[in-house]
Amino acid sequence: MHFSLHAVMSIQDQIPDDISLNPLQALGIPIALVGAVFLSVGTQMQHRGVEVVERDRTATAAEGGRSSSDGPDSVPIVQLVRSPMWVVGTAVLGIAVLMQLWALALAPLLVVQPLGAIALVVTAVLNSRLNGHKLGAGTLRAIFWCIGGIGLFVTVAALFAVEREISNQQALTVLTLLLVVLVAVSVLWLKWRSRINAFVSIIAAGVLYGFLVTLMKVVIHRVTHGTIDWAVVLCGLGVVAALLVGLYFVQLAHASGPPDLVIAGLTVIDPLVAVMIGVTVLGEASATPVWAIIVFTAAGAGAVFGVFQLAKHHPQLKS
Repeated sequence: MHFSLHAVMSIQDQIPDDISLNPLQALGIPIALVGAVFLSVGTQMQHRGVEVVERDRTATAAEGGRSSSDGPDSVPIVQLVRSPMWVVGTAVLGIAVLMQLWALALAPLLVVQPLGAIALVVTAVLNSRLNGHKLGAGTLRAIFWCIGGIGLFVTVAALFAVEREISNQQALTVLTLLLVVLVAVSVLWLKWRSRINAFVSIIAAGVLYGFLVTLMKVVIHRVTHGTIDWAVVLCGLGVVAALLVGLYFVQLAHASGPPDLVIAGLTVIDPLVAVMIGVTVLGEASATPVWAIIVFTAAGAGAVFGVFQLAKHHPQLKS
């Protein structure tokens, strides 16, 4: 008992004291929650728009028109832009992004980032109601793993994160890693595009969006510190590249999987990748004790396990 009490007190001593919120920072909580709802609704609407376009392509192929291909290896962007449902869904997602940035400007990452996982719950329930699919025990367990894992992961990581000056070398390292990822997903698409499923698509999108968030952080950090140079320009180009390619893979995921799997990738894989880059490249974990590294490593593995289980047990992926 004495040992346990001493261990708890030791852990408490390592946690920063400045995590209490003032009223203005606390305002970030409801803003982030509303943003998560917008993220859920926007994703559901985008998914509906993609479904309509895919249905039209199939009907055209059946009538002897242009082939719709053997699988969702391409997404007709022009047709998506002509779909009112998809356009409105994209606009709603834009509002969600703006609200998330607003919340991050008000409140610490520790408080705001885990709240995005609420979108997974909202999307799962909304999609279940709209499509008449009952969420089974396996799907519910998978959602629990996703939300619990990402919440614990980001919370522990953010508790000990240290904001440091970002050098040109670090920015170039992130850009180099992004280039490697872009080459990898390009090869994946060129060689196996007819066999890419929803799970692979959303993993690719989540990884790319993780780089997008990290590069945006680099740009914002350097600009707010009065540094605008070639590294900022290159990072801006990296943001555009990650956004466009990531958006494409999101549409592939919509074409072959349910919207709650898409949300799982965007609220689980994305922050995991961003935090891992922050830890390994940007040096934000230099003050992190060993026990915390073990905890958020296990939590991250649990969240990824949840995504695997969601892809395995989701009723819309069993047919």
